Amino acid sequence: MAATLRFLSGVLPVLLLAAACNQQQPVEEAPVVQVSAEKPTPGPALLALADSNAAALLLPYGKQYPASGVILHTRLGDIKVKLYDDTPIHKANFLLLSRRGVFDETVFNRVLKGFAVQGGASDHRTIRMNRYRLPPEIRTEHFHRRGVLGMARYDDEQNPGQLSSSTDFYFVQGEKLTSAQSQAIAGRPLSPEQQRVYATVGGVPSLDGKYTVFGEVTEGMDVVDKIANEPVDAYKWPLTDVDIRVEILP
Repeated sequence: MAATLRFLSGVLPVLLLAAACNQQQPVEEAPVVQVSAEKPTPGPALLALADSNAAALLLPYGKQYPASGVILHTRLGDIKVKLYDDTPIHKANFLLLSRRGVFDETVFNRVLKGFAVQGGASDHRTIRMNRYRLPPEIRTEHFHRRGVLGMARYDDEQNPGQLSSSTDFYFVQGEKLTSAQSQAIAGRPLSPEQQRVYATVGGVPSLDGKYTVFGEVTEGMDVVDKIANEPVDAYKWPLTDVDIRVEILP
């Protein structure tokens, strides 16, 4: 199964960044075989979720069972993440799948050093769930600076509505860029604040306006960098799995 998934993840059609970067954007991974039941916790059943009803089911769940964020425990250390309140569908979805144990059966499966590390796929996930997607919640104030959490998706040709994956997330690593570089890569004017952040903190401006950013790392960015430094195979999957265990924060 691992070899199959790694092959598929390498050939899914993706858009390329501006020529200055020449790296691939985060992509949604292929679905896996699922054979067991989810954890019995409150909220919508994972088998009930679909593109057509995800927002309607997730929004009330997020209001009834709020949380400030999560901690991702890995063999390389912990990543503490704040989830944004103004992206409520993505936040509720991430909390639901975390509480149901979905992410605990996944790994960091796509590493593009200097760009982003992606998780949420696995060759041993067993929890049964529909393949559904989320409506985009793209906010101009949440741009792709170093350390933000975003949700992957298929490219526009397959997915003109820019619907997000429900399971495949990524942390931006990126690099520091001059104002001229960040604006050239973005392909549009950036605000003075965005230019400042890309110059002093770094990031990947070419992803702005295309993917939903719904959180940020508050502690443990060094762990993201360690994941980015892991040796990988030809399909950017770490040679030694970086497993994930999610803890919900109050």
